[in-house]
Amino acid sequence: MDNPPQIVLPCLDEADALPATLTALPAGWPVIVVDNGSTDDTAAVARSLGAEVVTEHRRGYGAAVHAGLLAADADLVAVLDGDGSLDASTLPAMAAEVALDRADLAVGRRVPVSAGVWPWHARAGNGLVSALLRRRGVPVHDIAPIRVAGRRALLDLGVADRAFGYPLELLLRAGAAGWRISETPVRYRARAGGRSKVSGSVRGTLRATRDMAGLLR
Repeated sequence: MDNPPQIVLPCLDEADALPATLTALPAGWPVIVVDNGSTDDTAAVARSLGAEVVTEHRRGYGAAVHAGLLAADADLVAVLDGDGSLDASTLPAMAAEVALDRADLAVGRRVPVSAGVWPWHARAGNGLVSALLRRRGVPVHDIAPIRVAGRRALLDLGVADRAFGYPLELLLRAGAAGWRISETPVRYRARAGGRSKVSGSVRGTLRATRDMAGLLR
């Protein structure tokens, strides 16, 4: 790809995971690590591995993603977590869907590589929300944990949520705007370091569900 997308990695305390995560990204794609108030060496590790670092002091997944979009300057932007749980080798095919005008938004559908990777409470919550999205005409089976779209188009959607509801609001707004959405299976494995802030506990799942609940009323 002559003009590769920029990759935005929202990160909170991912110093242990970043070396493996950054190594696995497509070669030649510029990377922006958004440090969302980490208390470890996330920023230093990212810089040492060649990534641009943006600091977003307001805590929240949506706040970090939005800061990354503002900092990016490529036509296409890819967004995924910095914990190494998602197989980044799918990104070129997803980007091609958008670059070749076959889709306005390419998203991933997690496929666990082994039992226990995706806790039951997180998988159940995701399945329920995805079913509600399909009832609204948004053809997805996951809440876009990895995605590629035009940077300007993403900003113009006007997604307002700055917490865990960001991916859901993005899908709702994209569906309402008539965006063509393609979904690609993505291998989902254990994160490279520590426990997920969302799916790693029932409390985290409930917090994310709370952030999303108001959007589906």
